[in-house]
Amino acid sequence: MDSILNTAKTWLTDFFDADVRKEVQHLMDTNIEELKDRFYKNMEFGTGGMRGVMGVGTNRINKYTLGKSTQGLSNYLKQTYKGEDIKVVIAYDCRHNSDTLAKTVAEVFSANGIKVFLFSELRTTPELSFAVRYLKCHAGIVLTASHNPPEYNGYKVYWTDGGQIVPPQDGKIVAEINSLSFEDINFKTNPSLIQLIDKEVDEAFINESVARGSFGAKGKDDFKIVFTSLHGTSITAIPEVLKRAGYKNVTVIEEQAKPDGAFPTVKSPNPEEPEALSIAIKKAEQIGADMVVGTDPDSDRLGIAVRNLEGKMEILNGNQTMVLMTKFLLDKQKNKGFKGNEFIATTIVSTPMMEVMAKAYGVEYKTALTGFKWIGKMIKDFPEANFIGGGEESFGYMVGDFVRDKDAVTSTLLACEIAANAKANGSSFYNDLIACYAAYGLYKEKLISITKKGMSGAEEIKQMLKDFKENPVVSVAGSKVKWIEDYNTSVAKNVITGEEKKIDLPKSNVLIYETEDGTRVAARPSGTEPKVKFYISTNKPLAKVADFQTVDAELNTKIDRILSELKLN
Repeated sequence: MDSILNTAKTWLTDFFDADVRKEVQHLMDTNIEELKDRFYKNMEFGTGGMRGVMGVGTNRINKYTLGKSTQGLSNYLKQTYKGEDIKVVIAYDCRHNSDTLAKTVAEVFSANGIKVFLFSELRTTPELSFAVRYLKCHAGIVLTASHNPPEYNGYKVYWTDGGQIVPPQDGKIVAEINSLSFEDINFKTNPSLIQLIDKEVDEAFINESVARGSFGAKGKDDFKIVFTSLHGTSITAIPEVLKRAGYKNVTVIEEQAKPDGAFPTVKSPNPEEPEALSIAIKKAEQIGADMVVGTDPDSDRLGIAVRNLEGKMEILNGNQTMVLMTKFLLDKQKNKGFKGNEFIATTIVSTPMMEVMAKAYGVEYKTALTGFKWIGKMIKDFPEANFIGGGEESFGYMVGDFVRDKDAVTSTLLACEIAANAKANGSSFYNDLIACYAAYGLYKEKLISITKKGMSGAEEIKQMLKDFKENPVVSVAGSKVKWIEDYNTSVAKNVITGEEKKIDLPKSNVLIYETEDGTRVAARPSGTEPKVKFYISTNKPLAKVADFQTVDAELNTKIDRILSELKLN
């Protein structure tokens, strides 16, 4: 506790604004528990950069924690690109304080002699990724907390390739940041180095999104879409992209169209949560729409709902959407002719069905740790390869490589192209998905997230993962565990034969059990939220489309059994 108090006291010096000093002193006098949570650690970079609750303190997002990160990044850029005129581009989303925090970040860069392109208003994360390469910048920043609750904000760093920072840059940048004190931040802005940007980059991004996401779908005039931006940034791009691609029957949920960091109409602005799409689904049922699309605040994740076999709107999970999008892109590439250098990609906690499809099409399949930055890194690491598309279970997808992060803008258009074309051919998005299951097996996934907040919560998460590892699961739903993949030790062990394989990925706090029948259970802490996540995947052959509902029900029952066995329900 003494060390926490000593850290807090450093924020009482004249370097910090008067209101900051006043708040820290008030916490010291009246609320020691809150003070502890704000100062017990420094805000850290996770799988999605730096993300956390806004407020005063070292464990909060504020002008000083972001300023220190920006100072460290400025130092690293100048060390790496000596003698060059360094340029960065900055975007921000709809969250409270995102605009002022973006301005602060721009000012620190400019104070360090770095040219800044700052979007004049909120923009999507995929446009920021695109803008890094379009403007030939050395780095990019987006101020966003993605789908987190309203009290959060965040800071994601992109490198010269338009992808998020990865090794070795991330470690070197973090080391530089950690070597600094807050007093090292240069806040003496140079306004001449800050240039506002908007329409030119918008046009380039939208045009490219339309070009990459359009596939000449039939039936656009007869295809009805309900779209919600969930108060986020996608309102600046998706309606225009759909319009230019030829979709005329697009109903925008007006009460969710205005950007608002309070997200007043939803419990969570996360398309992974069914409640987030409830207003849009209600509208779709009223007007007889074919598809609902909703995106998170920074527009890198998309959730969709389509009509199921009973004609009711059903929300698909990220794995389902990813599978059908990937199959569609593979079919298009197959029609053009494979050259032998194509690959698709996903993450270690996403559906194994992606690998099955890759083998069927004869293309390479690559897996990455959780976090889309690793998929972006693949494109950079294998420039001779042709990235078709890929995604992750958490509702992110990337079409080709013109954006180097998950992209709900282009993916929304792709989903509409698939669904409109299917309808015109007498099928549907849902029916095409079932046909995909009949071809490759019916895979069913379930995600369980357990939230544990604060310092004690962090310890609980650590202990849960430790217990999961030290008390190995022997069988899952009656199937004996065959492989244990420990990404902390980089070893996959066959517990039946004793065989061991090296996992050729960076170390990560992930443990995966795989059984003899292909059922998988993975556990990992979230990199951006106080959560521990359990991923369950099971599968069964689907002999014919007509058996779908029966086999689907069997797998649902199996997942319920697994949840009960692991005490996760």
